[in-house]
Amino acid sequence: MRIAVTGKTGQVVTSLIERGAAAGHEVIALGRPELNLVDPASVLRALEAAAPDVIVSAAAYTAVDKAESESALAHAVNGTGAGAVAEAAKALGVPLVHVSTDYVFEGTLDRPYLETDPTRPTGAYGASKLAGEQAVLAAHGDNSAVLRVAWVYSPFGSNFAKTMLRLAGDRDEVSVVADQLGNPTSALDIADGILRVATNMVANSYPELRGVFHMTAKGEASWADFAEAIFAASAAHGGPTAQVKRITTADYPTPAKRPANSRLDCSLIAKVHGVALSDWHQSLDRVIARLHSAAA
Repeated sequence: MRIAVTGKTGQVVTSLIERGAAAGHEVIALGRPELNLVDPASVLRALEAAAPDVIVSAAAYTAVDKAESESALAHAVNGTGAGAVAEAAKALGVPLVHVSTDYVFEGTLDRPYLETDPTRPTGAYGASKLAGEQAVLAAHGDNSAVLRVAWVYSPFGSNFAKTMLRLAGDRDEVSVVADQLGNPTSALDIADGILRVATNMVANSYPELRGVFHMTAKGEASWADFAEAIFAASAAHGGPTAQVKRITTADYPTPAKRPANSRLDCSLIAKVHGVALSDWHQSLDRVIARLHSAAA
């Protein structure tokens, strides 16, 4: 399968390149300058030249706090840009897998969110990603799958796990928010899930394979729980560790409001696509082992 993915350096893109190659697929990563999400004409040109069997829309503006002061740019990339990718997929007659986020939800429910729950983003980033979902479904809804992911970490790029390990290298205690819940999810597992969904869509035109799906790791945690698990795994592999000081969201104000509940119910994608990501503890240990090996 020939897969064109938007973006070149993001966690999901890098993971997809690695996992796609391992599964025998050809993954073509497209980014600036040849593909620029704020230039729709470049999007179509680049994707047309790639001649893919399926397109994965993974490139995005991801600076959650900075988006509060750059909302126009966030919307141009995550909203209009995502729509341009969908329009290109439609023009080429190929399926599209679009990566979205838990930030489309307000985060006030006392249970994991379903795909059918109302979307109420509280910040510019979430609003821009929701605009992207809507643009994708409006342009190419009959042949697109929107995958909402959350709390992404990996051996690549910048992420919470790598930040915790860096902080543990120069301090004994790290303050971490304990009143936000979510599903820590390895980008490597996300890549495997994307490949399964893409394969299903290329092979079958069934409408039920299209639409909106939640795809996160099994199990939940607070950021503080996640940090403690990172340090425990690091210590087990001979890496840096620290104590976690549990704090509240109010103790750590940020420009963008974070959802108190980012947990996503993933039963639909398991039923329809046969995708069930690993428990986050298991995946975390594999990522930490890779980071420790790379550091060594």
